[in-house]
Amino acid sequence: MNNRITTDLSGQTAIVTGAARGLGRHIAQSLAEAGAQVACVDINTESLADTVAAIRGAGGAAEPMACDVTDAGRVAEVVNEVVKRWGTLNILVNNAGITRDNVIVRMKDEQWDAVININLRGTFLFTRAVARPMMKNRRGRIINVASVSGLIGNPGQANYSASKAGVIGLTRTVARELASRNITVNAVAPGFIATDMTAALGEEIIQQVRKQIPLGRLGDPQDVADAVLFLASDAASFITGHVLTIDGGLTA
Repeated sequence: MNNRITTDLSGQTAIVTGAARGLGRHIAQSLAEAGAQVACVDINTESLADTVAAIRGAGGAAEPMACDVTDAGRVAEVVNEVVKRWGTLNILVNNAGITRDNVIVRMKDEQWDAVININLRGTFLFTRAVARPMMKNRRGRIINVASVSGLIGNPGQANYSASKAGVIGLTRTVARELASRNITVNAVAPGFIATDMTAALGEEIIQQVRKQIPLGRLGDPQDVADAVLFLASDAASFITGHVLTIDGGLTA
């Protein structure tokens, strides 16, 4: 893979959650290609090993970190391990997320809880854990992966939409709290991106979705990875508390 924007992240260390597959894998690979050392976090250790192998095979630096993002103790351990291993922590990408779709009258408690816990609690836990080392360094980039569902809602996704709206609120608040320490906090809000999760919708629904997107296509995972790369770079040093939609004009 080749990044379509150029930035130099040499000597910087990044954590990417949900790095085993999909958007997380593309984001981790893009950061590594730009020169960052990447701690790849996921609960799926087998697929996580594939991500790390791909990064190393391309000449990048990466380490697998098995972690349940809802486990506060393990999250703190991962952050401490990263700082101990590489001596610094510059970038956090909160990407880990799941869906458990159902209409509200049929949504089970466990469907609600699972999505809120991973998507929102996990983002909170990692953000809290990295804040102190970043404050000590007086520099940091936190990029949260939200969704257009958190902006406009989506039928059958009350839990997912609520979790991503929460991520957006968290982003804007923490951006204000950490700005004085030269730490920026932003979010990307992808629309329909061509991933395994989207493919599961089926071709008929995907065709209907394409008709709703002004650009007439699904996004590519690299579209999201490039946006994250920009927000992690010095070029975005005066941007914080922002939500960057990547949706082909869907919410325009």
